[in-house]
Amino acid sequence: MQKTIRCPNCQKITKCTGKPGETIKVTCPSCGAVGKVTFESIKDLSSEISLVSIKNISKKYKDVLALNNVSFDIKKGEIFGYIGPNGAGKTTTIKIMVGLLNKTAGNLSINSYKMPEQKEKAHRFIGYMPQEVGFQKWRTANHALTTFGKLSGIDKNVLQKRIDENLNIFNLTEYKNKKISNLSGGTIQKLGIVQALLHNPKLLILDEPLSGLDPESRYQVKKILKELSNNGTTVFFSSHILSDVQDIATKICILDWGHVIKIGSLDELKSEFIEENQIEIILSKRSDKFKEISNIPGVKNIIEKSLQKFLVTVDKTEDFDEVIHKITKTLLENDNRIRSITPASPSLDEVYQYYLRKGGEKQ
Repeated sequence: MQKTIRCPNCQKITKCTGKPGETIKVTCPSCGAVGKVTFESIKDLSSEISLVSIKNISKKYKDVLALNNVSFDIKKGEIFGYIGPNGAGKTTTIKIMVGLLNKTAGNLSINSYKMPEQKEKAHRFIGYMPQEVGFQKWRTANHALTTFGKLSGIDKNVLQKRIDENLNIFNLTEYKNKKISNLSGGTIQKLGIVQALLHNPKLLILDEPLSGLDPESRYQVKKILKELSNNGTTVFFSSHILSDVQDIATKICILDWGHVIKIGSLDELKSEFIEENQIEIILSKRSDKFKEISNIPGVKNIIEKSLQKFLVTVDKTEDFDEVIHKITKTLLENDNRIRSITPASPSLDEVYQYYLRKGGEKQ
């Protein structure tokens, strides 16, 4: 970057160069005065651009309104968790996004391409795994993936390399030449994700990708999805396993009866749910004076969960960190030994149930 500056001492104009965000020392060539110049940072807008834009999408099957004015945006690199009860409209949304169903009303664009009008162009950017991948059971894993790769338009000269690379990522190389009929449900599930990744899509759309996987495989797949996100791939997935959504989703949308009930990051969802802050305290040694903490401003009540474990409720208007400091100090002064003191936080399951109840009350 180049910047034109005026010397505050002699008023002579000079030019200097530097990198965005850099502060450099500048010496005036006329009078020798020394000063500092800071170059403005250039904001990276790529992560702010919506890769997926859904505006007021509705879908009607005869007299049944499956989706009702659903709207959300997904930015590049986000992991978007889509959750809701059975029949909420999650799979219907996904099928509209990938062009398998037409919407009744509303607007949808993927990478700026309107759907379904420009779906052939949009499809180049999408990797899709349905709830049940339609692998023909008589094929081998490699044969099935080769077929899907060809359908995705991958050059035959690089297709086998792509297959081998992705099988290796998911630790599936040993199943390459085995028939689909001889594979476990969890292995087939992971092969479904592999086929969605073969053409290096910018947007990965997965319908219940973690269903049927054992804990080790779920951990592995979650780790891979986070790595893909870090490298710029946008991930949209539905799931009934809320702990998995909590682990990896950067944004969460709760859907019920075709309506968006709530959307935001986990912290944003929790912020409305949490009316009061709570602290869980576990003591290794408890004195009779531990209840002295009830006199600390902001402490509303104390719930004894066991002899050495209790829950302290703190008024939400108080400085939470300051109250924790005072609690720690008071406990130690009264001869209590602290094993742990941790801010209590609701799980996504608790937050989810809260918003479903709240949404049900409005309908």
